[in-house]
Amino acid sequence: MSDYTAPVGAPIWIDLTSSDAEKAVDFYTKLFGWEVEDPNPEFGGYRNFTLNGKPVAGLMQSMPEGPADVWCVYLRTDDAAATFAAATEAGATPIVAPMPVGDLGTMTIITDPAGAVVGTWQPGAHPGFVEIGNAGAPYWFDCMSQDYPTALAFYTKVFGYQPVEVGTGGAEDQQGPDRYSVVGTGGEPFAGIMDAKGLFEDDDHPSFWQVYITTDDSRASVAQAVELGGELVMPVEDTQYGALGCVKDPNGAYIQIATPPPGETRTM
Repeated sequence: MSDYTAPVGAPIWIDLTSSDAEKAVDFYTKLFGWEVEDPNPEFGGYRNFTLNGKPVAGLMQSMPEGPADVWCVYLRTDDAAATFAAATEAGATPIVAPMPVGDLGTMTIITDPAGAVVGTWQPGAHPGFVEIGNAGAPYWFDCMSQDYPTALAFYTKVFGYQPVEVGTGGAEDQQGPDRYSVVGTGGEPFAGIMDAKGLFEDDDHPSFWQVYITTDDSRASVAQAVELGGELVMPVEDTQYGALGCVKDPNGAYIQIATPPPGETRTM
């Protein structure tokens, strides 16, 4: 699928804040076949990764006082100020108030009431990513929430999500409850919200958004990631949604890898 246009509320952009941007460039260009633009001094050295000549993700060298080695997911809005106001009124914590980025668009960043950091992007000249489900492009997005009911209520109220609970196919055992909702805003679903309570060893693990990147062979990609200096986090598992795995890049940022089921591109 190409020429993708994110509907309002859907993920529209991803970017990485890295403690070693050059090391990240080497890793992601080799792993996903991305290319990278020169740093833009007008925007603090921010640069775009591209796929087939089109923007696919962003990269920023971390600041000494800021977060590092973390991917951020941005949701589409057509009115950043109104969405920011609605989000804070619904219990979100503001991090970055509506900020125009030249003529490219307007961004915000918040922490949702369940603790997950997420951005919004009101597109201008920069449309966000424009491919979904092709090799090297985003495939799927999850909000891994430590407070599932609060997350569902928040995104439904602020972004108009219409959740459909489908479960994960697992059992309610020591790995936590089997609650997962696919979400959309009236068309095809574009993300999921998972009850992540109890899934991690540390009881105070924060909620977070994560992105899956499509590859033709996720097992080969995970092996390549390790060869490139990454770290295996979750071996590839075959699921009804495809073959899914997780690695850390050489700087410690988590990235999910996915190969769709045979004959399909994006079916989650």
